[in-house]
Amino acid sequence: MKEKYSQYICNYLNEVAEIANKISKESIVDFANEIRNLKDKQGRLFIFGVGGSAANSSHAVNDFRKILNIETYSPLDNVSELTARINDEGWDVSLVNWLKVSKLNKSDVILIFSVGGGSDTTSKNLVEVMKYAKLNGSKILSIVSRNGGYAKQLSDVCVLIPVLSDNAITPHAEEWQAVVWHMIVSCISNVGE
Repeated sequence: MKEKYSQYICNYLNEVAEIANKISKESIVDFANEIRNLKDKQGRLFIFGVGGSAANSSHAVNDFRKILNIETYSPLDNVSELTARINDEGWDVSLVNWLKVSKLNKSDVILIFSVGGGSDTTSKNLVEVMKYAKLNGSKILSIVSRNGGYAKQLSDVCVLIPVLSDNAITPHAEEWQAVVWHMIVSCISNVGE
């Protein structure tokens, strides 16, 4: 068993290295520029994700607030409101209805963390958020995988995580969400303008 684990782990880490080589550095630079612009104009950042991406959203809120001093929120951090909205209004509109209370405007940015980017059948709550952001003239940033889904179509900047193997799409997508946002926060705080 130890040999099988060793082989799997080596293969997995080789995939991580290959993703690092294949990922679009230009899209990450564009992402950093959008965050820098948001910081300069003192807009707000709203971060959305479901499943493991929800946990990443919560962690990222801390980094953008604490390290970059950007006013940042995620509806996923208030379990009482989130579950009340899901119960009373439905899953598909729970996040966008939360966002409406925050009075999203063109100075704000939406950040989507998602494995697939949303579609007509999956992560419809994220799709509704992105449609609402477009209506309000807010920028949309995303870190997604697979074919990028609606996030790739609607985002001003989309960092697409390459798919190397079907059995590791989700772990690679979610780990690279963290790599990219940590890189952006670190870049802006260390390099500055």
